[in-house]
Amino acid sequence: MITVIPAALIAITFHEMCHAWSAYLLGDRTAQNAGRLSFNPISHLDPLGLLCMVLFGFGWAKPVPVNPRYFKNPKVGMALTAFAGPLSNFVLGFISLLLYVLIAVTAQNRVLQALGAFLSVLGTLNIGLGVFNLLPVPPLDGSKILFMFLPDRWVLTVYRYEGYIRLALILGLYFGLLNNVIVTGQSFVYRTFINAALSICGAVGLV
Repeated sequence: MITVIPAALIAITFHEMCHAWSAYLLGDRTAQNAGRLSFNPISHLDPLGLLCMVLFGFGWAKPVPVNPRYFKNPKVGMALTAFAGPLSNFVLGFISLLLYVLIAVTAQNRVLQALGAFLSVLGTLNIGLGVFNLLPVPPLDGSKILFMFLPDRWVLTVYRYEGYIRLALILGLYFGLLNNVIVTGQSFVYRTFINAALSICGAVGLV
């Protein structure tokens, strides 16, 4: 818990901050006005989502408020804002695992080894959060990306039943119905990042 909880807070905060920053860059100041353009974890924390991150390795935070009317193209703006979250987790996850590998192949100091263990957890949780949020299920980020390619009437229909879909998602997580999909995606990304990190270390002569 000493490593998992701080890692989960970092992953969730970075994810939501990048949502808010993306919306801000695209012309929407709603998240900024709501105090969500911040690295303060309290601004983004959803207790149930944090608990899922700690227990299962994937979860969610308090949704960042976005007003698509401020975007030049609302569908594209929403998709880009949504994608910024998982993308930020993959970037942070790769950097964490790269540093973990560098420490693992070079460090003899126990403090650095402890830091490497934390970076491994941070990388794993970021990958889990990124993969989970790319599922094309409301209210996850993947649904906003999917909506960019769907007719408006389909999108409105999905929003009409979003409450029921959200409940089904929580039940699916509780009963482990989505575990195979999430774990498979998480394992694939993790292996890809570790192999890339090892290749980088090999290129500079560390392994």
